[in-house]
Amino acid sequence: MIFIQHAEIRTIANGTLQHASILLQDGKIKEIGSDLEPLAGAQVINGAGKVVTPGLIDVHTHLGIFEEAVGPAGVDVNELTNPATPHLRALDAINPHEQGFIDAVQAGVTTVQVMPGSGNVIGGEMVVLKTHGSVVDEMVLLSPSGLKIAFGENPKRVYGGKDKLPSTRMGIAAVLRENLVKAQNYRNKWEKAPADPEKLPERDLKMEILVKVLKREIPVRAHAHRADDIATALRIAEEFQFELTIEHCTEGHKIPQWISSKGVRVAVGPTMSNRSKIELGDKGWHTLTALADYDVPFSITTDHPVVPIETLITAAAYAVADGLDEELAWEAITLNAAKHLQVEDRVGSLEAGKDADVVIWNGDPLDFRTKVETTIIDGKVVYQR
Repeated sequence: MIFIQHAEIRTIANGTLQHASILLQDGKIKEIGSDLEPLAGAQVINGAGKVVTPGLIDVHTHLGIFEEAVGPAGVDVNELTNPATPHLRALDAINPHEQGFIDAVQAGVTTVQVMPGSGNVIGGEMVVLKTHGSVVDEMVLLSPSGLKIAFGENPKRVYGGKDKLPSTRMGIAAVLRENLVKAQNYRNKWEKAPADPEKLPERDLKMEILVKVLKREIPVRAHAHRADDIATALRIAEEFQFELTIEHCTEGHKIPQWISSKGVRVAVGPTMSNRSKIELGDKGWHTLTALADYDVPFSITTDHPVVPIETLITAAAYAVADGLDEELAWEAITLNAAKHLQVEDRVGSLEAGKDADVVIWNGDPLDFRTKVETTIIDGKVVYQR
């Protein structure tokens, strides 16, 4: 049981409280208010002069499957042997002891989505995790949290270099449609199958995950930088009626009204990276403000390790400096991010009943000089500066 008192508490969902307290009990947020008293036996933390926020959330990372300082042995992010690998599971390749998770908790990032890379048209399942633990199974918040697909230069480069389909944007769309149609046929076959177990169709792990997509049990998360790739992703989602989020959305500022009309959520970033390929030529913080103008719900991501996980708060600060409303910036790394991942009932804001994922800062978190003093996940201190 932890009691933080006399702090500035930014709840995200219900505004900011001054000189307030928060009680964490049994891994949950028990109470928040200005007139609370510590319970007997509680660990009391003096929050005077401190800022308390929810744990930060990065919706698009490769933590644990693209390890730092390891080299090829730690790169398990892309299975580049077939452009369609929906049956892969990021969960099976995550090393929870890699440095990136340590950096995350030290930077106040308490929840992440880990996904396969974008070398394949269909990359595989992703998972939402807390960022502290010894066994990845104990860190899982939601699994599977979506299916990764990719448009644009990455699949073109990988398979075009092998003289295989897809080597064009047409080919990428064709591979995706072909597999979705196979999944439709597979679903129909199972729905019409007799009850006799001996007469059931043979299971196909690739098709099973795609059937979950067609039944809208999990969303598809589409790597798409260019405006035309974003439009293709939206077109195919409407064609097959699956739930979609746009990941990266680098040129989203070129078609914000179109994106808004489709009612999808987007993850923007890693804007702090360099312009390493043609798809990133027009990247900038203006994407966020353009999406905001059309009420497109967005999150901010580092795409770790493309940009290190500890810069998530820095990206939000840069966005505010470039004109993004500060409240929207905070939501983009907390509550909107939780909604993007469909875990807002557990994390993303400081509210009674939610998970006790809390960060104590020694000043304004959007000031580059500010440090994380304490990170708490599920009511346990996992980092103390």
